[in-house]
Amino acid sequence: MKVLVDDFVRRQYFGVILTGGEPTLHPELPRIAAYASAQGLHVRMITNGTRLADPEFARAVAEAGVKIVHVSVYSVRPEVEEVLRGTPDTLEKAFAAVRHAHENGIEININCVINKLNADHLHENIEYWIREHPYIRHFVWNNLDPSMGRAEVNQAKFTPRLADFEVSLQKALQRLQSTGRTFRVEKVPLCYMTEFAWASTETRKIVKGEERIVHFLDKKQTVRQTDWEHIYSDACDHCSLRPICGGLFDRGNAYDPDELSPVFVSMDAIVDKIITDPSDPSYPLRRLSDWKRDFEIRLREAKDPERPKANASELTPEDMRDPDAPSVGLVTEQGLRKFEAKRRAESRKAEALGVTMERTHESGSNSDGDG
Repeated sequence: MKVLVDDFVRRQYFGVILTGGEPTLHPELPRIAAYASAQGLHVRMITNGTRLADPEFARAVAEAGVKIVHVSVYSVRPEVEEVLRGTPDTLEKAFAAVRHAHENGIEININCVINKLNADHLHENIEYWIREHPYIRHFVWNNLDPSMGRAEVNQAKFTPRLADFEVSLQKALQRLQSTGRTFRVEKVPLCYMTEFAWASTETRKIVKGEERIVHFLDKKQTVRQTDWEHIYSDACDHCSLRPICGGLFDRGNAYDPDELSPVFVSMDAIVDKIITDPSDPSYPLRRLSDWKRDFEIRLREAKDPERPKANASELTPEDMRDPDAPSVGLVTEQGLRKFEAKRRAESRKAEALGVTMERTHESGSNSDGDG
């Protein structure tokens, strides 16, 4: 991991996000965080909060230099959270994790994966956090990736229609804005969040020409992407925001592109809000005219059919997949054997740390949850 951290420093990256799976299950997590922090990187972590519910572990994470923890909570309704987590009492542990992180001086963000079971009460969740934990100032939503984890084989149960969450998400964002809090939204097309298009993670990266980098622990290794390769419909060709929209993220063929529709608002106003954001110093061009020239150059380069990949590890999803692998969502005996082997290894690690594993089967059926 030191090699990776040193590479990030050479590239002048601002920071790293420790995620998983569940990163707190890694026995070297505090040491990794401490090394990255000592090299000048801003360290944050995404966690379900189970281990942070232990005040001693929360103190160790803080001392290692973790500045921000994103605690993942699907719903503040216990019965919904239990179904999605697959194990009871995780909501109370998440609440404890938030308290202990705050007591140790760690900034807390709340992450929420949008899915079919919470799509109607995203705004209700926000009201709870504002009332019970007013020190939380930033929130992140991710629309469900139907090709990951347990969602892959439970798409009908957990994958929302875009229209299912549109109203509730809008209410949540309006409420946060009215209280001076900040937020980001991932994997949601701009036609479903037009008023807050500047808060789209994909749009902000497209505007600023930033790459997405993920280090996997399998043969994909380090993957860097500047082309999102998301899905668009024919209607998107008429949309004023098409050049800066991340489109529809769907690796599992679970969403319907016909839900996309064009909008006709000023792209310039959205771009200007992003590049002049005083809290985000990562993009050097602060004038709209300068951005337009830079963006035109990037568009021409992106459309060049002879353009080589910037990095040998910059793979498309098709490149990453074994050509003999089954289609996404197809359950095979071989896949189940590999899954069960992985779960046994994770269970041993969790048991050693005193953590309860989430259930993946109920009454012999496939799991209830998402990735």
